[in-house]
Amino acid sequence: MRMSDPGEFGLFLAIGGTFVTLFLGPIGQAIAHRLRGGKSGGAGEGLTTGEMTAERVAALEERIAELESERAVLEERLDFAERLLIQGQQESPREVKSS
Repeated sequence: MRMSDPGEFGLFLAIGGTFVTLFLGPIGQAIAHRLRGGKSGGAGEGLTTGEMTAERVAALEERIAELESERAVLEERLDFAERLLIQGQQESPREVKSS
């Protein structure tokens, strides 16, 4: 069974696009780096163990600060919701009595 010319062209574009995306993306860059003789190691490349540890500790401290900030916001929202619930419970008996 033979494909039509537009079908062959579409298949060619699909396969070509896939290869271009693959080779220009992170996988292609990793392959090129490896072919140039680079060692695998990612972002920590060329750093001493102490420097990597310091970077990691700094990143963890930053993340802890973000989490503490998020926790504070959530505590404020919880306090607000609790106040609304209490206020709603206090107003409900008044509504029942007036009916």
